[in-house]
Formats: sequence, structure tokens, C-alpha cells
Amino acid sequence: MSLYVMKFGGSSVGTTERMQRVAQRIVDKKLQGHQVVVVVSAMGDTTDDLIDKSSELNAQPPAREMDMLLTTGEQISTALLAMAIHKLGHAARSFTGWQAGIETEAVHGKARITNIEPKRLLSALGRGEIVIVAGFQGMTEDGEITTLGRGGSDTTAVALAAAVQADACEIYTDVDGVYSTDPRVVKCARKLDVISYDEMLELAHLGAAVLHPRAVEYAKHHRVRLVVRSSFTQNEGTLVREEPAMEQGVVVSGIAFDKNVARISILGVEDVPGVLANVFGALADAGIDVDIIVQSGVQNGKADFSFTVSSADRERALAVIANVREAVPYRESTYEEGLVKVSIVGAGMVSNPGVAAKMFDVMSKAGVSIKMVSTSEIKCSCVIASEPLQEVVRALHTAYGLDTAESAFVGGPQERR
Repeated sequence: MSLYVMKFGGSSVGTTERMQRVAQRIVDKKLQGHQVVVVVSAMGDTTDDLIDKSSELNAQPPAREMDMLLTTGEQISTALLAMAIHKLGHAARSFTGWQAGIETEAVHGKARITNIEPKRLLSALGRGEIVIVAGFQGMTEDGEITTLGRGGSDTTAVALAAAVQADACEIYTDVDGVYSTDPRVVKCARKLDVISYDEMLELAHLGAAVLHPRAVEYAKHHRVRLVVRSSFTQNEGTLVREEPAMEQGVVVSGIAFDKNVARISILGVEDVPGVLANVFGALADAGIDVDIIVQSGVQNGKADFSFTVSSADRERALAVIANVREAVPYRESTYEEGLVKVSIVGAGMVSNPGVAAKMFDVMSKAGVSIKMVSTSEIKCSCVIASEPLQEVVRALHTAYGLDTAESAFVGGPQERR
């Protein structure tokens, strides 16, 4: 008997009608002769509503109490889904993250899973029950409730799949797979049948919202067979696995973009050892993720360097830089907003020269200035002004031969967790 983990996001269970359809889909999987573990997110806008209510009472609520509050959304979903399955004549049992044996580090708001003891889940499966687990949550060694942060339910599903040695982990969302780019921007974007862990990880890091990077990292590390499918159709979806055979002629698999980019520059820094360590060490201590870093040439013993952060982290990053000025003297710091990062990703890039050059040529012909560049074996990213984003994405999509004759986009707004 095969064992499947099925994860459903917030929009998939956003109403009782949708929840009934999800319940039937789960029962259908059971009737095919499979054991089933389900991971579910909070219904629709439940989490946003809870956050709004908390802010009305306290603009800066304690992180522990926010975790206590936000985990209730998933608990509501699990109980209601179990009831819907019972209505269809099948036994189901709901579990919170801690009841499911999910242990995390002691960090509120964005904890990482440290261990899973799935004994209760395996016992329920042994009794023939459908297991339903609340995503996005766990418990510390000291018994404190934690949440896993953005993409937490995806991560819960993949981690549980590894713990129970599932045959596959299916992520059900509101698109029917992973696309060569956002189909809302490029109508002729094509759905990928197969993509490698590394390509999917790059796309997820670079802005593709269909899977969270942490979930892909976990799947790659534990070799979890991962499938992205639509909640609204029976289409096969996209399989994420170890390096697939490259499609003939396809060097670039996808194009991702991130609209929330700010560039910060520090000018007139002494060219001495330890400067970058001091600056980026302080940013790391503040929990600020830094992406692209570029240092210019040295003149008269002084250097300039720039880096990108999320727009939401810009003010905090500038504050950190101001605080290190005594340790790292500099002439001035500046910032620029209204930027985006556009990236091409493909496992074939490493063995095909000229891929990045084509990207630069496309942007040049579109009259777009490139502000920063970052490359790896399977990706090339450019930071540009936000205005020409859609034009650039469409031009790149065509230039790398990714267009199809028709759009296959299915569904509505993107999942939140």
C-alpha cells in the first residue's frame, strides 16, 4: 500500500464548499488503495484577519503570543476537514503540529523543524484512518508552540513525507504546476512536466511563489518525490526530482522575478581587511538577508560597494549601517528603491556559453539599464528599474524559446502558506 502526503493551501480550503471538494479528493485517493496524510493551511484570509485583530490591540505583540494566535487558523481547518471526511463515510483524525510530533528550534515566528516523531500518525494510519495535520506549526523541547514562517505548511508537508517515508508529497495549489514564468505576465507560459530540485530551488529563491525554498531544500536533502498540482483540476502537475533528462534544445527552464528589491550603497570605505565582515556580520545579526553584493574598484585607498535587500528590510538595514559607522568609517550611504530582480534559471546554462550574453542583449535592445548582476552555474540575475519588468520578462521568455501556443493558467490568487 502506497503512502501519500497531500498538502492543501489556504485558497484550496477557503470556503466550506471548497473544503468539501478537497475532502472528496482525499477520499478518492484513499479509495485508490493508498494511505493518506494531509497537511492543511488556514482557511482563506484567516491568518490575515488574526494579524489585523492583534494589531488593533497591540502594534508590537509578543512573538510568543502571536504564535499562540496564528496556529489556531490551521487547527480550525484540520478539524473542519476531518468532519467533512467523516460525512463522506471515512474515518479521519486531526492533529496539531505538536500532536503530530513536530519538534522545532526555540524561535518564534520562523522556527525550523529539528525532528519529527510520527508515532501517533503511523498508529492512526495503521487503524485505516486518514491523518490530517495542521501545517505551519510545531513545538519546542520545552513545550512552547512555534510557527514556521512563510511557506511553513509546504515545509511541514515535505518534512512529514520524509519522516513517514511517503511515496510522494503532493502540493495542491491554485495553479496546475510549475510554469516557465508567471502566467499572469506571460500568457503563453508553459507548464513544466519535470524540473530538478536545484532549478526549483533557484526559482523559489528568486521569486517564484508556487513553492517555498525551505520546502524544496528539505525535499532535495531527503530525496522526497515532490509533485505540484492544482486543487481545481485533475491535471498531472509538475514533478520535482533529481536532475531530469534535459529537454532537447531547452537551456533555460524558467524566468523568475522579485518586485521587492532595494539597493543600498556604502561609499568611501577604507580598503582594509575586515570591512565587509563587519558590515555583513552586523546585518546577519539583525536577521537581514542580503542578496547581491558588488564592490567597485579601489581609488586612493577607498572603495564603494552595494548590495540588495528586501524592500521591507531597507530601513532596518540602513539603521544597522549607521550603527557600524564608528567601526567602519565611510563617506556616505545611499539607497535606491523601485527596483526588481529578473532571473533566468536552467540546468543547461553551465554547458552552454552565451546564455547570459543573450539576456544582456535582450535588455539592451529593450533600452533597459542593468544596475547589478549575479550569476551561478544555473542562474543569472539582473537588477533593473521596475517600470519595464513585464516587457523584459516577455522578451526573455521568447528569446529563450519558452513560449507556447496557448496559456494553461488555472486558478485564482496565489497561496499564502
